[in-house]
Amino acid sequence: MASITHHHSHPHHHRNYHPPNYKRSGSFDILQPLRRLVDGITVKNVRLAHLICRVIPCCCPFERDIKLFGKTYHIPALCKFNPLYNEVVSLRLRALSFLSDECGEDVTQYIC
Repeated sequence: MASITHHHSHPHHHRNYHPPNYKRSGSFDILQPLRRLVDGITVKNVRLAHLICRVIPCCCPFERDIKLFGKTYHIPALCKFNPLYNEVVSLRLRALSFLSDECGEDVTQYIC
């Protein structure tokens, strides 16, 4: 079996690297009540689940290529800068799981 070697570094291997939305223990997070609110939403209603899947996009809507003066410029995905990104994505996943697992619905229309 062949082995794969990495020749580039990963930022998470650096000593002081912290992932997006990282909070040091003991630090004050002004958005914590909102995070708990979003995390506490239980999806047990078909209409709510469909609404969540329609409103929260499956991929970042801001990422795109723009042609300007004959050149193409790439705008990267900026959604991870949203301080509630993880909670919103988790809510969408709970809605998809509810529709698929609990209701037996085909959710491919909501997948990119």
